[in-house]
Amino acid sequence: MTTIAKAAKALLIAAGFVGAIASTPASAATCGNNAGGFPGWLEEFKSEARAAGVSARTIESALGGVSYDKKVISLDRNQKSFKLSLDQFMERRAPASFVSKGKKIIAQNAKLLSSIEKRYGVQGEVLVAIWGMETGFGANSGNMNIFRSLATLSYDCRRSAFFTEELLSALEIVDRGDMPASAMRGAWAGEIGQTQFLAKNYLRFAVDGDGDGHRDLIRSKADVLASTANFLKAKGWRAGAGYMPGEANNAVFGEWNSAGVYQKALALFANKLAN
Repeated sequence: MTTIAKAAKALLIAAGFVGAIASTPASAATCGNNAGGFPGWLEEFKSEARAAGVSARTIESALGGVSYDKKVISLDRNQKSFKLSLDQFMERRAPASFVSKGKKIIAQNAKLLSSIEKRYGVQGEVLVAIWGMETGFGANSGNMNIFRSLATLSYDCRRSAFFTEELLSALEIVDRGDMPASAMRGAWAGEIGQTQFLAKNYLRFAVDGDGDGHRDLIRSKADVLASTANFLKAKGWRAGAGYMPGEANNAVFGEWNSAGVYQKALALFANKLAN
């Protein structure tokens, strides 16, 4: 089974469909470590994506004219922020100015945050802390073409299987009508929206928080916060329980981000917002 077929099967099983990709071709799009083979890989990927059930319209709107991005590869090879000390990480991702701003945001959005907590059991300060740490409360969600980034990383041999599944998920977001491909802009590794959802998590956990019929994690604050809460609840968040080290919900932070320094910073930031 090809890399794309395996990724598509995983997505279909998660969605409750099995056996829908029997027609996927046997040839696999071949990964590479430089730009030379990317055009050929892209055409193979498009063919396999169509066989996996993605509409031709979505494929063309998302991948038509997409090119290899050397900047994405450079950023992938030079990730350093998670090697910082806790104090250094806090200064970069949750400085004192964010604590002040976050408290104002909580006050201004008290009704929304209260309704989300009633539904999902996640405290408002936790959601606002994630929002702040990820994108500065939506100010820096990224403006890179999601499909160019994910196509580059899918082609790159280092984590090809992982990013192929993310690329297929991003195509499905467009296919199901949440957003047009042109709106899919975000961080260099394909993270989407104001709390930086991976595409696969977007498919599984994004919810329509504002009731407009779409799950828009780029432009809708209500969708962003409700979806983040839905993710945490699905990963085991317990309503009414604490989230500091040693408390019941602290381990759930590891589902959001596997870096220990991030988890410690998140708990500390949320606690500062609540006090």
